Amino acid sequence: QLHLVESGGGSVQPGGSLRLSCTVSGDTFDVQRMGWFRKGPGKDREFLASVSQSGIAKYYADSVKGRFTISRDNDKKMVYLQLNSLKPEDTAVYYCAATLVVHTTTRSNEYNYWGQGTQVTVSS
Repeated sequence: QLHLVESGGGSVQPGGSLRLSCTVSGDTFDVQRMGWFRKGPGKDREFLASVSQSGIAKYYADSVKGRFTISRDNDKKMVYLQLNSLKPEDTAVYYCAATLVVHTTTRSNEYNYWGQGTQVTVSS
């Protein structure tokens, strides 16, 4: 069973940056894509980005494309999300997730494992 732990959240001003990290432990052999989601106050869980097992193929939601960057380091068993040009509407709990399917998916129910989340707050 996988265990995912996010870190790197915090409070920043609009236009600021953060780098979120996700540490993956346990049986990682069958894990394919890794993804990042978020859930803002009063909002549903929202897909942000995903990366293939190789780390080469990446997919971003329109809301964050050009501002956020996903990456992974399989040797370190880490996944990252670089957040740039942050806006107040980016305020949310950010979650790391892992899926056993190979194809690109934005559907939360196709991700099998989840971290506990890390809070990102963007305000003046």
